[in-house]
Amino acid sequence: MSSSSRSVLPADLLAGALRRDAAAPLITYYDDATAERIELSAATLANWVAKTANLLQDEFDVGPGSTVAVSLPVHWQTASVLLGVWSCGATVVDTATEDYGRLADVDVVLTAQDRLTALEDAGEDAVDVDLLGLSLHPLGLGMTDYVGQARDFALEVRAQGDRFVPYEFPDPASPGLRIGELELSLSGLTQAALELGGRLGIAGGDRIMVDEQVATEAGPVAWLLAPLAAGASLVLCRNPIAEVLAHRADTEKVTATLGLRIEGVRELGRPA
Repeated sequence: MSSSSRSVLPADLLAGALRRDAAAPLITYYDDATAERIELSAATLANWVAKTANLLQDEFDVGPGSTVAVSLPVHWQTASVLLGVWSCGATVVDTATEDYGRLADVDVVLTAQDRLTALEDAGEDAVDVDLLGLSLHPLGLGMTDYVGQARDFALEVRAQGDRFVPYEFPDPASPGLRIGELELSLSGLTQAALELGGRLGIAGGDRIMVDEQVATEAGPVAWLLAPLAAGASLVLCRNPIAEVLAHRADTEKVTATLGLRIEGVRELGRPA
């Protein structure tokens, strides 16, 4: 079935980036607390997404009708997890670690290693689901000094295939994202992304510097899907040091910002 004869889904947005320029930087990630800089092309991100989707589908039976909780910070690995879940046709529940009640109907939880103890301490009655822990190591290495029940995402994902084919094609009308009381279907995610990108003024070819705190508050439609839908690329900044941002924007050829004010750079959502 061609993309022109069906609804556009989140996975199609990544496919569009691959068609435009598979080798160009799509997500560049900075963490100024750890001096990390990681750059992923569309091809590299697509590889991570395929591996993640294969892991979820083959090892955890994730597919249409499944619900996956994602308790992760704004991060390049979070982008691959979200797109991997949506590639399977499953629902993402964006949940805070402390909100254990929202995990009652969840099949799988993907969470940062530093949040695992809180989840496990909640007890089996509160969290009786499959747990996958992410170290968020800059090189994609596994968790260290961990002896709990969660499986290690980094170790599990390495052995997965680089191409993903769903056993069952995702239903565009099925739930794609739940945040609090908000629910969007899979096709609704892409429609919301296109509309939000237009309202924010994202242009094709934009290179957008994104503040972690603003992205966390705005949610993945704003920080991930809207730029993808518009044909833009991302520079994600975690724990940003204000004094370095102007130089970084110049070095990374940033054309717009989300949640940051840098002299001479367009701020999305604000009048010119």
